[in-house]
Amino acid sequence: MGNTLAKVRLRDRRGSVGNADRQAGWRRDIRGGSISKSAYSIISFMWNIRMRASGRKPAAKAGAARISGENRGQADAHISGAEGIYDDAEIFKIVKSYVGRALVHPKGSPDRIVVTIEKIRQRPRSISALSPVTLECGSPREAKEKIQTMLESAGVSRVAIKNGMAVLTGRSAMRGAAIILAESGRRVEPDKERGVRASVLGIDRTALKSLCLLLGKQGINNTTVKEALILASKVASCKEIMAELCISDDPDYTTGYLASKRLGYVRLPNIKKKGSAAGGRIFYAREDADVEALIRFMEKTPVIISRLSESGGKNNR
Repeated sequence: MGNTLAKVRLRDRRGSVGNADRQAGWRRDIRGGSISKSAYSIISFMWNIRMRASGRKPAAKAGAARISGENRGQADAHISGAEGIYDDAEIFKIVKSYVGRALVHPKGSPDRIVVTIEKIRQRPRSISALSPVTLECGSPREAKEKIQTMLESAGVSRVAIKNGMAVLTGRSAMRGAAIILAESGRRVEPDKERGVRASVLGIDRTALKSLCLLLGKQGINNTTVKEALILASKVASCKEIMAELCISDDPDYTTGYLASKRLGYVRLPNIKKKGSAAGGRIFYAREDADVEALIRFMEKTPVIISRLSESGGKNNR
């Protein structure tokens, strides 16, 4: 790994109830049908594993990258990241996989890799996965035209769409998502450099098996699509969100997506030209959204996908 610094952090995310009460509550949820038995087999020993890889660049060239006190004149530029919820037996395998991904990335070799392993002691919400569909787009222009149509149909104004595209195509990539109000187009996240990160999310074994079969039939059963769909499903489950738009900042990955509860997870090939490092994520929120509650849900509330959606996205095939 040369001079790359790798850190592993072990944390304990405690909930508000004791262990005995929590286990009893989860058992009641299983009997009531709100959490599947396969989900319970995971949440009995759940760990949120997160990886972030970054590199040092001269501050003048790093745009909105964050400058740390011990590295004056240099900035912490995001290279790659990954996250999921796993059980005890998977920890070593997942950490190895995440570090391997960080070391071989089109955006370059990292100077620092931080892996955080956090036990979850809070009861997770059980949600459905969005249904995936791919809209063929021959060029970025065609992709943007389809984005405009779908976002307008979801109730997002033209000024909000324009402001969102400006963020996604700007020179400074964000680590998290921008929150844009769907009517006025105002950005309302408190930290414009960091953004908001959808976190503490996963999928149970039964739902994952079904999802792999579904994606396999469409020829897209790969890690990138699965992780994006899981994240998009959590975002869409938030009552404050009208739609999400994402373009990867990976220069070699040119498929973006638009997602919502009604539209499903809509993949958009050729959303940008190959070699472009532009990208980011937009959460289009209701004009009267409780922004603090939205951020708290995205970053702190554990969510497990326990089933597939039966309807989302079918109208876009």
